[in-house]
Amino acid sequence: MDRMANGWISGFIGMLIFSGSLPATRLAVLQFDPVFLTVARAAIAGFLAIALLLAFREKRPAPGDYGSLVIVALGVVVGFPLLTALALQYVTSAHSIVFIGLLPLSTATFGVLRGGERPQPAFWLFSVLGSAVVVGFALAQGMTAQPMGDTLMLAAIVVCGCGYAEGARLSRSLGGWQVISWALVLSLPAMLALAVIYRPPGFAGIALPAWLGLGYVSLFSMLIGFVFWYRGLAQSGIAAVGQLQLLQPFFGLALAATLLHEPVTWTMVAVTVVVIFCVIGARRFSR
Repeated sequence: MDRMANGWISGFIGMLIFSGSLPATRLAVLQFDPVFLTVARAAIAGFLAIALLLAFREKRPAPGDYGSLVIVALGVVVGFPLLTALALQYVTSAHSIVFIGLLPLSTATFGVLRGGERPQPAFWLFSVLGSAVVVGFALAQGMTAQPMGDTLMLAAIVVCGCGYAEGARLSRSLGGWQVISWALVLSLPAMLALAVIYRPPGFAGIALPAWLGLGYVSLFSMLIGFVFWYRGLAQSGIAAVGQLQLLQPFFGLALAATLLHEPVTWTMVAVTVVVIFCVIGARRFSR
């Protein structure tokens, strides 16, 4: 199997794993403070990252890589998890999942700024169209009801796109799982200290679903998903593979409806269908 096909398969697996992130966060944030959830998931994943790096005897990053690793850490270790956890106090996971339709545009933009990619003009047409549909949905459904939740989700999309593109750029030389592992290790001291500060007064009343949510976002969303995602972005292109994120609402909405019994309206489904057509067009003109 060639490198491009491997990249798309890796990206698709990463996208599937990330599809469960918002429903799992929703479960966890019902009983865990959003700040504690953010730092706890990063701390747990950080210890796992240390174990991986030691097991494979990975060399330390080059001095010039640390700036990029800080950007990755601020974008995907701290920024996106914290902002989405805060947003999910105001909106349902089903509603927030639709905002994931903006991630391909954000990722592609930072892919141009930081990764040196140059998609064709038609790519931007499809990417902007898909994003416009998502924003239109938010304006019609959510901005008037929960403006804080939608604002936080938009901010999360921006920082996540930056972290995705920067991590993919660095993965070309450092390796996909190594990038997220070193970003987690760099974050670990601060995350561990904050986890102690913001820990709940007691854990006895925390129900199993909240623990399962914390476990999922710590192991899969914070570490394993990035192993596949960064590999896919590095092998097949940031802008191109990034469009797979437009498939994420399909899987995320299904999980929200199945696990959380949240309402999934026909407008949510319609928005998702439209953005799927946009990703097909964007993929065609991504190079």
